[in-house]
Amino acid sequence: MATIGNKASRQEPAARFDVGQALGGRYHRAERLCLGYSGYAWAMKACSGDADRARFARTTEGREEMVEKVPMTAGGYAALETELKKRQSVDRPRIIEHIAEARSHGDLSENAEYHAAKEEQSHNEGRIAELEDKLARADIIDVTKLSGDTIKFGATVTLIDEDTEKKAVWQIVGEVEADAKKGRISITSPLARALIGKKMGTTVEVMAPGGAKSYEIAKVEWR
Repeated sequence: MATIGNKASRQEPAARFDVGQALGGRYHRAERLCLGYSGYAWAMKACSGDADRARFARTTEGREEMVEKVPMTAGGYAALETELKKRQSVDRPRIIEHIAEARSHGDLSENAEYHAAKEEQSHNEGRIAELEDKLARADIIDVTKLSGDTIKFGATVTLIDEDTEKKAVWQIVGEVEADAKKGRISITSPLARALIGKKMGTTVEVMAPGGAKSYEIAKVEWR
């Protein structure tokens, strides 16, 4: 059984999260690039890819730096792309119009409507920049082409709580597309870390806020 928690991490530093394994072997040499990293930073560094696939960018000093790739499903990429288009073509013109209208009301120092619109513009432009960056660095993984009963990135896993026998279904996805309400958990989450590399029919133990929880892996699907 896999126990995830701060205490366990301190006692067994070698048992690091293997993103190469999580991504189905596509990044089997990635961990060489990221020794010394931990948690989210380590995982994202590992997800940047195999050494012979790494992308590089020149800095002003002439050094080469690896551009960290962002793993995500095709559905996650499409959702981010849709949000970006909406923010660029719908929200941006609307906010600019609101700013112009508020400006026409006179003194800007006491114009609450103007300042609210400017704040909204700042938030929207910041999100646009973030989305453009994530999409530019996206490493899209076609889950429909994956198979097998070993859990890795993109897997949809059915779990049975061994205490309550309650069933839960989770898909393991990239950090930027995780949404617990929609049944999608990040590959860097404690539950995903415990599941990666396990097979259908086995049991995993996860440290939750209320204590350790044990789950039976009832089904592994790719959809």
